[in-house]
Amino acid sequence: MTTIVAVKKNGYVAIAADTLTTFGNTRLHASHDASHDKILRIGDSYVGVCGSAAHHLVLSSLLAKTPDVQLNSKAAIFETFRKLHPILKEECFLNPKEDEEDPYESSQITALIANSHGIFAIYSMREVFEYTQYWAIGSGNEFSLGAMHQAYARCDDAAEIAQAGVDAGIAFDKNSAAPVTLYKVKLD
Repeated sequence: MTTIVAVKKNGYVAIAADTLTTFGNTRLHASHDASHDKILRIGDSYVGVCGSAAHHLVLSSLLAKTPDVQLNSKAAIFETFRKLHPILKEECFLNPKEDEEDPYESSQITALIANSHGIFAIYSMREVFEYTQYWAIGSGNEFSLGAMHQAYARCDDAAEIAQAGVDAGIAFDKNSAAPVTLYKVKLD
């Protein structure tokens, strides 16, 4: 899995991620992976994707050729991923099954989005959340949330808080490793 975090503070948003890819017990370190950045640039947004390594390629391809991709509000993100879901199934052969009792088909994607409008997350059934301070996804998320909770009151810089979050994930999550990629955006 991974550690991906986003922080909003003092007029800026920062998003950061570890760079380790895992395949079962095999670890592919950034020094051996030509495409180790887990954060995509889509228009004016940064999208950190966790889960299957295939998600990164699929989303990069689909979002780049989809007209009017909007990632600047909860409603816009929901509509973008709602429109992508049938394409994911038909063109990319997504398996939408998670649990028989789920109320909706799954898109199997968890992503954290940072842009000049704030920080958002989209989850597998197209649930969208907007966060006011910080959030983390991936297998290192619990460690990251704790670290960012402590750093948020002490640090003024969103990037510094995000770095602390990913560093905690790297320190304690076996599926996360350095180096860290980090991007910072000024809020509107």
